[in-house]
Amino acid sequence: MYPAEFVLPMKAELTDEGFSEMLTPEEVEATLKKSGTTLVVINSVCGCAAGTCRPGVLMAIQNAKVKPANLATSFAGFDVDAVQKVREYLMPYPPSSPSIALFKDGNLVSMFERHHIEGLSAQMIAQQLMAEFDKHCN
Repeated sequence: MYPAEFVLPMKAELTDEGFSEMLTPEEVEATLKKSGTTLVVINSVCGCAAGTCRPGVLMAIQNAKVKPANLATSFAGFDVDAVQKVREYLMPYPPSSPSIALFKDGNLVSMFERHHIEGLSAQMIAQQLMAEFDKHCN
């Protein structure tokens, strides 16, 4: 597990902008059972991918014409039980952090694994997410 002093500022990048934390498996289940669209970010300390993932996600949320109804996050290597539960909902995708998933009425409709995020700028991530929002968040 990562030390809290290392993780908390990275968590705050999303929670300060309206993302709800899913800290337990029960919170994951309650969040993913909500109707409408839910954007889930599995946050990470990975500098190469998470360093652009969080800004890209926030840019998408701030600039999208249509947005997910619900925003949620859990932190890999810190919110261990919650992340494990989220990953059950992401099957058949293998564990990946960071990752971004879009659910509609509890069903996974879009998935961005780490290898989809690595090497992209925040702007590129935001553009891809906004295209998915346009497709699923109406």
